[in-house]
Amino acid sequence: MDEKTAELRDIFIDVTDGETVTERQEDARGSLTEDDERIDERIDDVVARMREQFDFDTDLSTGTLREVARGYHDDEDDGTIAERIDVDEETVVTARHDLHLLREEETEGPFELSRLRELRNDEHDRTDEDLAAELDTDVGTLHTYNAVVDTQNEKRSVNDRFADEFAELLTDADLQDHTETVNDDGLEEATEGMETDVSF
Repeated sequence: MDEKTAELRDIFIDVTDGETVTERQEDARGSLTEDDERIDERIDDVVARMREQFDFDTDLSTGTLREVARGYHDDEDDGTIAERIDVDEETVVTARHDLHLLREEETEGPFELSRLRELRNDEHDRTDEDLAAELDTDVGTLHTYNAVVDTQNEKRSVNDRFADEFAELLTDADLQDHTETVNDDGLEEATEGMETDVSF
């Protein structure tokens, strides 16, 4: 290595501050994802705030509801979640609705949900049997989609806020966005002040 090259190397090390860059990169990696305990705390906080605002139809513990939210965002079906938390599948469905977590297929009923809303909101005093007859369905199916409409109404009343918070905490898409941001920030810090045409 000639004197000029050695000089350039020293300048490069001084400018990039090698140890500091390494420390920053380690910090960035450490802040990439929160540990499971911290995420659980934030999920529990969302559940607690929902309890304050809405009446839950299940008496499941906050920890169990957290597992329902995790299972939902891990694309587990209700049967799998039910088996894991040791409850029946119907309880899982009710718990999901308590948490404003609807599955896409639930919103695609055998009749238009908008029609159900109209019938529920008009001035006629209809029994469940009357409503079911109007919709050409049975009372059991009517109850199922009444619950879906109730959940949709609650979600809309808070602009999907709680469902969005669960998604932000638990979906891979947000993790990927965070990963790209951290990587970009780390690269920018590491190369700040460097001349791109310096070679050794």
